[in-house]
Amino acid sequence: MNMTLTPTRNQAEDGTQRKQSAYQAYVATGAKQPLTLEEIDLGRLGAEEVEVAVEHCGLCHSDISVLNNDWGVSQYPAILGHEVVGRITAVGPNAKGLKVGQRVGVGWNSGSCMHCHQCMSGSHHLCPEVQMTIVGHRGGFASHVRSHRAWAFPLPEKLNFAEAGPLLCGGVTVFAPLLMFARPTSRVGIIGIGGLGHMAVKFAAAYGCDVTAFTSSEKKFDEARGFGANHVLSTNDSAAIKKLAGSFDLLISTVNVKLDWDALIGTLAANGRLHIVGVVLEAIPVSAFSLIIQQRSVSGSPAASPVATEEMLEFASRHNIAPQTEHFPMSKINEAFARLESGNARYRIVLDADF
Repeated sequence: MNMTLTPTRNQAEDGTQRKQSAYQAYVATGAKQPLTLEEIDLGRLGAEEVEVAVEHCGLCHSDISVLNNDWGVSQYPAILGHEVVGRITAVGPNAKGLKVGQRVGVGWNSGSCMHCHQCMSGSHHLCPEVQMTIVGHRGGFASHVRSHRAWAFPLPEKLNFAEAGPLLCGGVTVFAPLLMFARPTSRVGIIGIGGLGHMAVKFAAAYGCDVTAFTSSEKKFDEARGFGANHVLSTNDSAAIKKLAGSFDLLISTVNVKLDWDALIGTLAANGRLHIVGVVLEAIPVSAFSLIIQQRSVSGSPAASPVATEEMLEFASRHNIAPQTEHFPMSKINEAFARLESGNARYRIVLDADF
């Protein structure tokens, strides 16, 4: 990644050339290093790309994981931030369907090959060349961000734009399994009431499901009910979990910690599914017998396709669903990271651009 600022000329909406002023971004020079404000060169705007002036960008736990290289895929220097809300400032000549001045969101991915089987069948997020916004690409903790047109999502006018950023990663990550595997009559359990889980409860409740929230913190019981949970249980209450044997059509796990997975699988009904969206770094032990005897499944998914993301945004707009957030000016980005790492954020952090 070239962090040297040089004068560049980028294509504007009509395909002509225009001189671009300096871009700024908060840059991590190495693993676990504080972010520093730098001037950067974004280079020439691609023919199918759009450029977005960042207004707000959510801070996700995945940003911490990439900053710390927890997954072993990080590339430095890194510009993190993948829950972007802003206005388009430039459009490549082949970036159809979008225009300068339009407010859009950019999430976990910012590009894909657009010609493989997965892309051609609508599963762009499973493309073998899918471009993560914060690995090998310049993310949204910056004055501007770039994205392929297919991954820049027009935002419904009814959304609260200042709160919408976390929907573009955490929101669609938990909405996708509901879209794939749940019905309004389903009994759904949400494991973990944090940055992902609290949005999962809101989506499942609005969808019409009977929702049970699992949390290790009894302090969150009332909040979980406020988000729409019909029932709340402690993940530490083995006896209560055992009583739920054969209950759930779908369990969505949003946590990144070790749990009693066999006990949780035991709460699934026939044909029930445990779906993993929280990145648990340890192996998840599963008894084959517990799956076979009731035809249960264990699965997982990354964020979602562009179409699923658009459906999530429309659903959130229709049902007035927004994450519970705390706001920091982007200039306080290192303090915001510390707040999230402390585990005290309730429940998502959004950085407001103040360049």
